[in-house]
Amino acid sequence: MPDPIPTPTPTSTPTPEPKESAETEIAPPRSRRTGLIIVAILLVALIALGFWWHSTFSEDTDDAQVNGHLIQVSARVAGQVLKVDVEENQLVKAGDPIVELDPSDYQVAVENAQAALASAQANALAARVNVPIITANTGSTLSSAGHDVSGTQAGVAQAEKQLEAAHALVVQAEANNTKAQADLERYRPLVARDVISKQQFDSAVAAADSAKAQVADARANEQAAADGVRVAHERELQAQASLKSAETAPEQVAAQNAKAKQADAQVQQAQAQLDQAKLNLSYTKIVAPADGIITHKSVEVDQNLAVGQNLLTLVSLQDLWITANFKETQLKHMQAGQSVNIHVDSTGKDYSGRVTQIGGATGSILSLFPPENATGNYVKVVQRLPVRIDFTNLANEDPNHQLRPGLSVEPNVRVK
Repeated sequence: MPDPIPTPTPTSTPTPEPKESAETEIAPPRSRRTGLIIVAILLVALIALGFWWHSTFSEDTDDAQVNGHLIQVSARVAGQVLKVDVEENQLVKAGDPIVELDPSDYQVAVENAQAALASAQANALAARVNVPIITANTGSTLSSAGHDVSGTQAGVAQAEKQLEAAHALVVQAEANNTKAQADLERYRPLVARDVISKQQFDSAVAAADSAKAQVADARANEQAAADGVRVAHERELQAQASLKSAETAPEQVAAQNAKAKQADAQVQQAQAQLDQAKLNLSYTKIVAPADGIITHKSVEVDQNLAVGQNLLTLVSLQDLWITANFKETQLKHMQAGQSVNIHVDSTGKDYSGRVTQIGGATGSILSLFPPENATGNYVKVVQRLPVRIDFTNLANEDPNHQLRPGLSVEPNVRVK
């Protein structure tokens, strides 16, 4: 018969008491760990919050590049290339010679312009000298013409008086002739009857002939006096015409002054042509307009150039700036004048800068094919806006910088 299974007795259950005491002993270390974990979590949260808060003080982007001026150097005058002083990718300074054209034609043009200027100056000098001469001549001519008119008018009056005197002599001579002829007719029958002597009759005949001759002479004198009156009137008319001509003295002086001014204007025109000829001569020597690097050189010796023909491209290294494409969500606190730290990828150097201006339109709008968002399947995309950043003091920070247009940079703008 198997043994009966023993049943537990109350004395066999005293073990729970020591277990409760063990749990009571390990409880404090667990609470400390929990507290440490909470403190660590809070510390990490505070650090993360601090980093987040600090990140709101600045905005950065890696969508940025260096920009600069690409100067298209072209010929300002036509000519044949005599010399090319640069090579592709050569560094040049402002004023360094680049290309030299044949100056022969332009030198001849300068000499012609100089001769034309000398001729114009001589003409102007003669015109200016003639002004006082004509002024004096016309003044004396006017005075003389006035006196001539007065003299001819007096001559006319005198001639008319002489005509009157000659006419009176004619009348007197005709009266004497009439008396002499009457005496002769009275003496004629008397001499036939020998009442008077032959000598008396001859005297009467001679007196009659003399009276007749005096009449003819008086009439001739009267005609001469009449001709004198006519000539005196003609002289008066001529003097009056001369006076009218002399009265145009102010107009003649003004005309000469106008000629002098015209001559001066021709001098200025000749001077301008000479200046233009000298400019064209100077354009035969093409120099670098700024410091930079030669690229896209397409000019060779003996090449014939036309006006405006491109010779090469000069990448300027003097006026560089940054074009940074920030997201529209980064522009809330951004404005002109804020300081910027610029990190250059190619060299690893940092430069200081300043926000100059914020672009007027997003890059998508300025693209060749701007988007059309009037369709039903529109998806909102965060846009980017170009921001110009200028270097604060690039020349002093790095005079021999290696910055080139197109290099990638990372600007960091302090917005708070």
